[in-house]
Amino acid sequence: MADKSLANKIVNLREEGNITQSELARRLGLDKSSMSKIESGSRKVSTDELKRISEIFEVSTDYLLGNTTDRNGHTPSWATNDDKKDLKRFLEENANGMTYGGEGLTDEEQKQVRRVLEGLFWDKQKQKDSRK
Repeated sequence: MADKSLANKIVNLREEGNITQSELARRLGLDKSSMSKIESGSRKVSTDELKRISEIFEVSTDYLLGNTTDRNGHTPSWATNDDKKDLKRFLEENANGMTYGGEGLTDEEQKQVRRVLEGLFWDKQKQKDSRK
């Protein structure tokens, strides 16, 4: 038997994203039957599938596995709610509508940029806090 908690998270994320089971199966390279078994908890998710699911829904694998309640898995334990609001504002100001050479970035490139900006934000925040 596979992890029912993981199965529930996948179903919830899929429904939140208004993605059909068939569409998620297609994006994972699975048939609908395999996807149904994953969501019912009767089939285990491979490491590659877990990574791909985390990318599709923009959550960490730790979140999917229940190791954290933080969906993106990048927020340090010392971060305050104000820090999180500041990060959101920072990303909105710096990551939206980015282009390179006059062309828009792909979804994957945008995700990579956001991860880099998040890392930079938390590094700077930690430096700022250590100076207090």
